[in-house]
Amino acid sequence: MRENDQLANKVVEKMMQNDSFSKWMGLEVIDVKEGYSKVRMTIRKEMLNGFGIVHGGLAFSLADSAFAFACNNRNNISVALDVTITFTKAVNVGDVLTAEAKEIHNGRSTGVYLITIANQKNEQVAFFKGTCFRTGKPLL
Repeated sequence: MRENDQLANKVVEKMMQNDSFSKWMGLEVIDVKEGYSKVRMTIRKEMLNGFGIVHGGLAFSLADSAFAFACNNRNNISVALDVTITFTKAVNVGDVLTAEAKEIHNGRSTGVYLITIANQKNEQVAFFKGTCFRTGKPLL
């Protein structure tokens, strides 16, 4: 593992220690590399809205966590400036969602990330784009 990827993993491990919401979602970190992350969760009954499909906030939160892990893992605390999500397919109880965050731009003070969310059939269920602001402060 590259030295930069080792740091990236240490940063995400530290972030997860205090991330009660991601833990509640059952989020599992699958892979972390510098400027990249891949996370997974399984949809539970208490995550549904009144229509019997997953509440959009859960898919958003999964993507937001992947975004946070990717944009912070250089040990430069970064916060969201702007995010958008497009839902393309309904999600149901038992679905296993995987969010993959890829860095599009790594600037001195901002970063741009594209996060795709797919279900267990590898069907795209949402696309998320996030822009972050880099504070210049380390987490570790």
